[in-house]
Amino acid sequence: MKTIDFLSAEFNQNPYHFYRIMRNDLPLYFHETIQAYVLSRYEDIKFAFNNPAFTVKNYEFQSQPLHGRTILEMDGQEHARHRSIVAPSIRGKELQEKIMPIIERTCAEVLNDFEGKNKNDFATEFAAKFPIKVISAILGLEGENNEKFLVWYRSFVAFISDMGQHEQVTEAAFKTKAEIEEYLIPIIQERRQNPKDDILSKMCTARIDGVQMTDQEIRGFISLLITAGAESTDKILTLMFRNLLQNPKQMQMLIEDKSLIEKAFLESLRFSPPTHSIMRITSEEVEVSGGKIPANSQVIMWVGAAQRDERQFEKSEEFDILRTDLDWTKGFAPGANHIAFGGGRHFCVGSMLAKAEIDVAFRQIFEKFKNIRLVPNQNLQESGIFTRGITNMEIEYDCN
Repeated sequence: MKTIDFLSAEFNQNPYHFYRIMRNDLPLYFHETIQAYVLSRYEDIKFAFNNPAFTVKNYEFQSQPLHGRTILEMDGQEHARHRSIVAPSIRGKELQEKIMPIIERTCAEVLNDFEGKNKNDFATEFAAKFPIKVISAILGLEGENNEKFLVWYRSFVAFISDMGQHEQVTEAAFKTKAEIEEYLIPIIQERRQNPKDDILSKMCTARIDGVQMTDQEIRGFISLLITAGAESTDKILTLMFRNLLQNPKQMQMLIEDKSLIEKAFLESLRFSPPTHSIMRITSEEVEVSGGKIPANSQVIMWVGAAQRDERQFEKSEEFDILRTDLDWTKGFAPGANHIAFGGGRHFCVGSMLAKAEIDVAFRQIFEKFKNIRLVPNQNLQESGIFTRGITNMEIEYDCN
């Protein structure tokens, strides 16, 4: 059977071309090198996210070596109890009353470095800094080693994406694990004795079935949150801004009506999601488009392909913040009709936090600066296989 090598340079350069081939001609195929079945259609991946036969055992080798056993690998009540430690703080009333002021203050601080200039690299000087500063602040680590956090989470992401292909990537990730442990364990022990009003203190004082989490469990939870809480938001900030700058009429609509920020965010998640693939392992034989997947099989689900599935979205290759086939009312909840946040019980716990960060960022950007434009003749090509983003994106602007 013909297959597509998603480890090739050609695939990395333009996966969207290959996604169309997969959706139309190879909705299910077996990748010999990775030893995994591959899905690319929206209906199949949506089905997989909501089917318990597609288990999260893949995180036993993707995540557990670095973070330990976390909510990524949990199901049922165990998953719900651990998730509940963090979820209330980054959704609903607590998000609005406690976290929003942190987001607004942090965004303003990062944007202050833009003032007095008319040119900056948005990817490295804003997008890379803002989310990691927010997540460290809400954890209770504000002002603590933000630059190290940035290096640390990118090391972890490189390991997850590399799938053991390069020894130096693995060595760097485990060096990062040791550095995070050395840094965090003393803070965790101190916070147990002197808790504060932050998520780290909630972890240190919470009881699950009457038992407190160990220092190592908390360390793993924090390193996971640093990775998950910064990586995707970092990437989507730059991707969304690129999408808008390349579609000036739509950006002008958003500048005139800030309520469109939410729609522009959701459409960017559909058009250029930061996470392009997610793995699962089957517990039993499952039938999908194109055939059957045997039990105990690795499955790679190409979210980036599904988000542009013409069976689900009209004119799927076009960026349109006013499209009518995205359900704007459920875009940040498990009932969403896009899958950038995953689905089922493992729907992204930080979706509302990401929404708040994006909203604050673009409101403040358009309040502070005008006539924003891309610096000409630069390469804005996305890169990455499992997660994709833009490494550098220079913008010019005038200060209001």
